[in-house]
Amino acid sequence: MYSWLKILHVSAMVLWFTGLFFLPRLFAARHRGGRDAGASYFNATANTLYFRMATPAALVAVATGMLLIAYGPTGAWLAMKLALVAGAVFLHLYLGMVLYELGQGRERHGPWIYRLLGWAPLLVLLLVAALTGAKPQTLGDLPPPPGTAARR
Repeated sequence: MYSWLKILHVSAMVLWFTGLFFLPRLFAARHRGGRDAGASYFNATANTLYFRMATPAALVAVATGMLLIAYGPTGAWLAMKLALVAGAVFLHLYLGMVLYELGQGRERHGPWIYRLLGWAPLLVLLLVAALTGAKPQTLGDLPPPPGTAARR
């Protein structure tokens, strides 16, 4: 069961981050104009990517991640990883807000902000992969929950 949960978690995470990589590039292409800036293409593509692919994948990735935590990984690296995941969730929500604003005809940013937003998921993904793969011991362990020392 554990292996299947990991496979589902990683697969959902890959699909989620694909959406996080691609949405800012769609926003920049819309700002630039051209064939893919038209409402018929942009709205259909961006809404499908965000609402039908990235958001469900994010929910599955977070849910399976919480189930995997129940199997008992510990350490400060896990807290750092969860902080990075929270950052990815906030990025996802911010991209949804930008998508909504663009749908209303309001463009808040120029193409260079969209390019920066396109690099943010890569940084988060690399940091999450490094922490998950290395599980560095130099970070130490988190203190035990209150009351667990008295039970031993």
